[in-house]
Amino acid sequence: MSNYQVAMTDYLATFIEELIQAGVKEAIISPGSRSTPLAILMAEHPALKIYVDVDERSAGFFALGIAKAGKRPVVLLCTSGTAAANYMPAVAEAKLSEIPLLVLTADRPHELRNVGAPQAMDQVHLYSTHVKYFTDMALPENSVEMLRYAKWQGSKAVDIAMTAPRGPVHLNFPLREPLVPILDPSPFTQEKAIRHTHIYYAHQVIQPELIQQIIASCEGKKGMIIVGPNSKKEFAEPLAAFAKQIKWPILADPLSGLRTYGDTDNTVIDQYDTFLREQDLVTELIPEVIIRFGAMPVSKSLMKWIEQFEDSLYYLVDSGNEWKDPTKQATDIIHCDERFLVDALAKDFKKATSSDWLQSWQHFNKATETVVNEYLTTLTEANEGQLIRWIREYLPTKSGLFIGNSMPIRDVDTFFNKTNKSIKLLANRGANGIDGVISSALGSGTVIQPMYLVIGDLSFYHDMNGLAMAQKYGLNLTIILVNNSGGGIFSFLPQATLPKHFETLFGTELALNFETIAELYQGNYQAPKTQEEFHEAMDLASFHKGLDIIEIKTNRYENVASHRELYQAVSKALKDHGYGYEN
Repeated sequence: MSNYQVAMTDYLATFIEELIQAGVKEAIISPGSRSTPLAILMAEHPALKIYVDVDERSAGFFALGIAKAGKRPVVLLCTSGTAAANYMPAVAEAKLSEIPLLVLTADRPHELRNVGAPQAMDQVHLYSTHVKYFTDMALPENSVEMLRYAKWQGSKAVDIAMTAPRGPVHLNFPLREPLVPILDPSPFTQEKAIRHTHIYYAHQVIQPELIQQIIASCEGKKGMIIVGPNSKKEFAEPLAAFAKQIKWPILADPLSGLRTYGDTDNTVIDQYDTFLREQDLVTELIPEVIIRFGAMPVSKSLMKWIEQFEDSLYYLVDSGNEWKDPTKQATDIIHCDERFLVDALAKDFKKATSSDWLQSWQHFNKATETVVNEYLTTLTEANEGQLIRWIREYLPTKSGLFIGNSMPIRDVDTFFNKTNKSIKLLANRGANGIDGVISSALGSGTVIQPMYLVIGDLSFYHDMNGLAMAQKYGLNLTIILVNNSGGGIFSFLPQATLPKHFETLFGTELALNFETIAELYQGNYQAPKTQEEFHEAMDLASFHKGLDIIEIKTNRYENVASHRELYQAVSKALKDHGYGYEN
């Protein structure tokens, strides 16, 4: 063994040990030569669970899924060159969704950069502003000073990734040959003189004067609470109790946790995406005050409605320093822990709003829900909105549902109403891409079981490589595949009125045989056509530990027509009941 190998082993082992002491439990490794010492040392550590994924793009989303579901930092490791570039989509999603990823890329040492060495490219600031922090690590040494440096960088990387707003960090490791570390004796069983750094995350303090100022502006006013994606798990119940206390409605995005935390509180409004489309009918619902938590909800009709409010006081609560307000309507931005603020407001809030205000929202919500339920019962063919109701009725408590982008997340927003089952709804709503969804669902399934995924056929095709991880590790995932023969969401957009090029440029039918794909990855396949057959398929999948693909074939054009019929039925019902009009 060389002195360099000893130094490299001590240096990298110190870094890896500090990651684990700081809370890292999993590493997703993509094979490569330059990353050899990091990969071997990670595999050697007894407390670190490793997954190996040969496709870096899928690996990135797999890691993101674990971090999203587990709410903890996850390591991504790859070799030098374009391997690192393939992490970019997952890194971008992690930044926008505030997911803590630790991206470790191996690199050529400085003397082999920019001289034509193979598999070498500029990796310094490779991810630009898409990461919270970047450092080009020093070359390995095992002096006391440099071991302290390695330890410090490990703690710092986890701390930055986990501090609000959470997000990805990138550490680039230049490594010289030979690349094989020393494993005997094990670098993780020796006593180290370097102490570990302990990290604590505490609530930010809110001045009592600010609490009183917010209360004074809200007491007795017609207000509403909007909760978007990425809200904290322990946040739903106290927020629902606070809304009930002040008699304000909560407009709860499906990814907020408020529709599925195990209660069906009547302050939670879940049909707003449908009835807010009738903006001339909902004038009595215009709020004087808005308090919003989390990212902007999925609903486009809600966003368009909010954009009209020039006179409403609008508090945007953000635990980090992000300004997540595409409407540009926020009048006050409060950087604090959401739960801490709710608890402080609930303690001192004295004067509730008139119950008529909340009841108006509840009337709209109930009337819309009734029409939607009645409409869905009239359908004889498999329908995408109807499928979401089938899924909602079937999912067991404590299960997880990962939701694909494009049409699935919008249909969940419209048709997945609140339930008394505790279900975790997840989606990649940072960059909103259709790539990497299968891998993210598989990663989330390592934390939450049973895990289900509802996804469109184009998005499925984008991440077919991700299915290899299910086969390799025996991961349990039931995929509900909505096959509408192409890009279903485009049928709702203006380009659908231009039939000459629509199918070529936007419809993009794949005509794939998904049963063959299931066989390729050793999964089970079923294609139910009715609700009864669907529930039977789900029952069979629940007894099979592995990959299940349940394909539901729908018609894009009929789906557009049925959505429009439903919105017209809701509009008629609201007018017939006199909602939105002076009596």
